[in-house]
Amino acid sequence: MITATYIDHMGTDLSVVNAARVSFNKTSSWELTDWRDSEDYARKEVLSEADTKLINYLAKHKHTSPFGHCFASFHIKAPIFVARQLVKHKFLRWNEISRRYVDNEPEFYEPDEWRGKSADKKQGSEGVLELDKMYTTPPYRHIKDVFKKEPEKYGLYEDSIVPDLSLLNEVHECDEYVISIYRKLIAAGVAPEQARMVLPQSTMTEWYWSGSLDAFADMCNLRCKSDTQYETRLVAWHIHRHMDRLFPVSWVALRDE
Repeated sequence: MITATYIDHMGTDLSVVNAARVSFNKTSSWELTDWRDSEDYARKEVLSEADTKLINYLAKHKHTSPFGHCFASFHIKAPIFVARQLVKHKFLRWNEISRRYVDNEPEFYEPDEWRGKSADKKQGSEGVLELDKMYTTPPYRHIKDVFKKEPEKYGLYEDSIVPDLSLLNEVHECDEYVISIYRKLIAAGVAPEQARMVLPQSTMTEWYWSGSLDAFADMCNLRCKSDTQYETRLVAWHIHRHMDRLFPVSWVALRDE
């Protein structure tokens, strides 16, 4: 499962406001709502209308330095092919689990749905494929054809024929085979940094991801778009929901929605 777990953050919408107002040697404070306007009759801290307008002005005119004083950290779990797309965002700090040091059982990502190739785009996808109803004959199953042609020559018998597998089952069988090879390499004393070479792009990895408010907004503005690969978009949407809760005014101002 692809996840983005909140770890920590620093700053608030008010931090952005005061980082901007320091230029004029001024500061702002929270305003308290009327307890009668709250469902639980509690007074809550909110930005003033003027401070909200200031944040919107900063975002609109690309004055992003005040947003850089707020930070957040997340623990991400996703397949390698997603990680290799997201690591390109250089203004976000990244520390990833390393299979040079660990040799625990690999976990592979499997989508809930298998998407079809887009008919009019070099990249992208459309529609849903039913791999459990698709059948192929993988190269290592040609034993069946050999049996039909010259069974006596190879000493093959009817019970040695391997039944056809669906394409989905072939994926599962491939995963199991790769794990068995990885285990054998580790058991043989091969260094984990080399044994990992047999693991596929679907192997799950984990990393700590930290950065400023504006850096995460830039990432989400790019990766939440509809033409982004679904699995990558899923990570971005998880982070979007967290950031919207942590910095509600600033996040809306920075997001291209």
